[in-house]
Amino acid sequence: MSSSYRMVVRAHGGPDVIEREDLEIPSPAPGQLVIETEAVGLNFIDTYYRKGLYPDALPIALGSESVGKDRSR
Repeated sequence: MSSSYRMVVRAHGGPDVIEREDLEIPSPAPGQLVIETEAVGLNFIDTYYRKGLYPDALPIALGSESVGKDRSR
């Protein structure tokens, strides 16, 4: 697997508040799996969360719509 990261918002605002954050992926526990993300959709709901129009606790990880492969084997 290549390096893992997420796009995160720590303060509400424009596109300039989006940060890339490196992640360390833990090994899955029994009954869990690891999905290697191949594509992530950013849509208007992500924009609303980023701007603070929809309330959510900070930090907010963007891109909840994704597709990938099981890489836990």
